[in-house]
Amino acid sequence: MLFFSYFCIIKQVNMMKLFVPGRLCLFGEHTDWAGHYRTMNADIAPGAAIVTGIEQGIYAEVEKSSIFELYSTAPEIEGVWQDFSCRMDELELKRIAKSGSFFCYCAGVASYMLEWYKVGGVRIKITGMTLPMKSGLSSSAAICVLVARAFNLLYHLNLNTLGEMNIAYLGELRTSSRCGRLDQACAFGVKPNLMTFDGDEIEVRSLNVKKHLYWVFADLCAEKDTIRILSDLNKAYPFPSNAKEQAEHDALGEQNLALVDKAIQCMASGDAEGLGRLMTEAEALFDAQVAPMSEALYAPKLHAVLHDPQIQPLVWGGKGVGSHGDGSVQFLARSEAAQQQLVDYLNAQGLKAYSLTLKPVHTVRKAIIPVAGFGTRLYPATRALKKDFFPIPCSDGMVRPVILILLEELIQSGIEEICLVLGSEEERQQYADYFERPLSDEHLSKLNTEAKELETRILNIGKHLHYVYQREKRGFGHAVYQAAQFAGNEPVLLLLGDTLYRSDSNKPCALQMVEEYERYNCLMVSIHTVPLADVSHYGILSGVWEDKDHTILNVNVMKEKPKASYAEEFLGVRNKDGAKEYYSVFGQYILTPEVFAQLHEDIMQKEIDGDHVTEIELTSALEAVRHRSGMVGVRLKGRMFDMGNPNALIRAVVEYSCP
Repeated sequence: MLFFSYFCIIKQVNMMKLFVPGRLCLFGEHTDWAGHYRTMNADIAPGAAIVTGIEQGIYAEVEKSSIFELYSTAPEIEGVWQDFSCRMDELELKRIAKSGSFFCYCAGVASYMLEWYKVGGVRIKITGMTLPMKSGLSSSAAICVLVARAFNLLYHLNLNTLGEMNIAYLGELRTSSRCGRLDQACAFGVKPNLMTFDGDEIEVRSLNVKKHLYWVFADLCAEKDTIRILSDLNKAYPFPSNAKEQAEHDALGEQNLALVDKAIQCMASGDAEGLGRLMTEAEALFDAQVAPMSEALYAPKLHAVLHDPQIQPLVWGGKGVGSHGDGSVQFLARSEAAQQQLVDYLNAQGLKAYSLTLKPVHTVRKAIIPVAGFGTRLYPATRALKKDFFPIPCSDGMVRPVILILLEELIQSGIEEICLVLGSEEERQQYADYFERPLSDEHLSKLNTEAKELETRILNIGKHLHYVYQREKRGFGHAVYQAAQFAGNEPVLLLLGDTLYRSDSNKPCALQMVEEYERYNCLMVSIHTVPLADVSHYGILSGVWEDKDHTILNVNVMKEKPKASYAEEFLGVRNKDGAKEYYSVFGQYILTPEVFAQLHEDIMQKEIDGDHVTEIELTSALEAVRHRSGMVGVRLKGRMFDMGNPNALIRAVVEYSCP
């Protein structure tokens, strides 16, 4: 799954299937509410927590309804669940939220949605519940996120993930629960995130791991009084009145920040052993400086499991979960085999154990550039020279062919292997002559030092090149699919062969894309604004901004060449000033293996239908993947120069050379 596949969405006619995971706090428990007290006491350090979604969660089917109704076919909660329905009435929903019933969390969120967004009802059918309840894994938060997401998607409220998370939190606060802000981190999916809590401000940053990390967590099947724990610990805030309370402030403040910072470094470097030591250190700090504040934190079962001599050889370290107490325990296993041994052992001890493997995100090391087109709009020049070899003056005084400019950008961005999609084997010779055959000594001797260095780089680029052939001209998607075997099971960067990119920062546009992929790990397209008058010439994307800087767009609509009137009504994206903007593809993509699987399915379907003529479009494959797994639009710091027609070529020649 991916950043936006923290939930899985499958759209049918009037129904959607959703999945929301539980969450596991790896470091920084209790710092969410502690950091909130900075609104009253500026001396309190911001809160910080590393939180990840888990593989267990809630599966549901949701659709619009005239009332608010929940029912279940999930075997896991048979005998616990009772079907429920009520009118979409604000007072009735608030009353149920305060009742402490099984459905109070759902009613709390629904009441907020009704009050602020004037929505209709929803029908939610729980089809699976693999998430243990009341074990520090935020089952209540997961159901709140599920309800918020159902309203958001069904009624097109255009809330981003943080917006859904905030509504889930505010909805849960309408119950007797006193959840923390990190509980709703399940909204961000099964990957680790750093959450910081500075007063009323919350920031979420995706984290990467260098190597596989093999977590095990287990429901201790004991008793824990979360309400009392939170009540006791909150007594020390906002101002400590004695040394004991100051120790709690220090543990949840500066000392926690130091631990979290070290943990992030260990995850980024792949130091599992160091990360395990930090878990043990965090538990010791909690026991010494936080647990004495509440008798409810006396946790004999937790500590017995943490110090079990049978477990120690299997783990790098361990600690409590959530509000601590005898709720759940977590360990970092030494290996995949040790992970399974630990799960088996804990289950044999009467606990309910689960595994969670945090996997490194594939960095993008491959790229594809389709150059199979003839270049009809640039005829008759393309009769003699492929358009990707057209000369472009550059700001360093050199005149480079288009393809060299693109390849240099890829190499500078850390790409290791590049596949050119050609029209035929005959075209291969032109690339071999340029990138593989050295200049003669006579010509080389005439070059200055700078040009000789460039000649060396050109030959080195040739060592990174692979070639495939599109023998049938059946569309852009068909051309891209020819590189499926080259891509393998990895993400791959796709550039257009007739488009140049100029970064407005010290990072090439391709590198900006790669870095965002490493944060979000999903299908990505670069985007840029186009005037409303021009939208009918482009594919237009719309969605919701996921960040304050308006650089990451959670894409929820793709429309090919819409009329301006349609775009103005349905496809505008609000900028920071509240004005509508319209976004098209900038010309760089990061394709996931799902895209190639979808292209394969599309091609096979054409074969079955006996259709050997209709073009295979990349856009339709992207849309199918977006429906299932989501898509991110990335607004790059840069400009694009489309040189596929005479006017665009003139602009590229004139403007690209300008620094």
